[in-house]
Amino acid sequence: MKNCLARAGLALLLSLAVLSVHATDEIYEGFQYARLDKPVEPLTSTAGKVEVVELFWYGCGHCYAFEPHLHDWLQRKPDYVEFIRIPAIFNSSAWRLHARAYYTAEVLGIVDKIHGPMFNAIHKDKRSLNTEQQLAAFFAEFGVEEKKFMDTFKSFAVDVKVNRAERLTQRFGIDGVPSVVVAGKYRSDGPMAQSYQGLLQVVDFLVAKERATAKPTSTAAGK
Repeated sequence: MKNCLARAGLALLLSLAVLSVHATDEIYEGFQYARLDKPVEPLTSTAGKVEVVELFWYGCGHCYAFEPHLHDWLQRKPDYVEFIRIPAIFNSSAWRLHARAYYTAEVLGIVDKIHGPMFNAIHKDKRSLNTEQQLAAFFAEFGVEEKKFMDTFKSFAVDVKVNRAERLTQRFGIDGVPSVVVAGKYRSDGPMAQSYQGLLQVVDFLVAKERATAKPTSTAAGK
């Protein structure tokens, strides 16, 4: 929980550091975004795509507030952007539980049905979704029988995805959510970018930067 709530204090401190940067509407490494110490291989291998990864937690109010902005961005993102969600996992059972819920929905093919409503259930409707039984009841509202939910929730396929999400949370070097990683090389978040819209502007900048860098290689490969 502290990883999410610490964002408010960080935002105030960082706003002083980047005030002059925002005055010129320019984006700089070390201010609005950081380079990963060690690049992470793309999670997909689609040629010509720039990968954008969002790390989130259903229990995070900042992630909930970011979601409408992200939804709008997804409607306008270029076709060459490959977007992936990863439920971040820090040292808390709640993060792992919600990650299992996300990947259960993914395995069942109903992420689009579950994702937004789960955020709303927790933050708008103030529902508690912090046990397997509560999650099973929530999934039942979307036509998933309890046995099917439990079998998937505890499956090897979900185990693999959750373990990978935990490793990637560490490898991406994030300290809170929502955070965004572009091309496995750059990361940014709300406090660094100063706003949710600012964060997406940074993402657009990094996507364009990566796209421009990759173009000569793609052209050469095609000859």
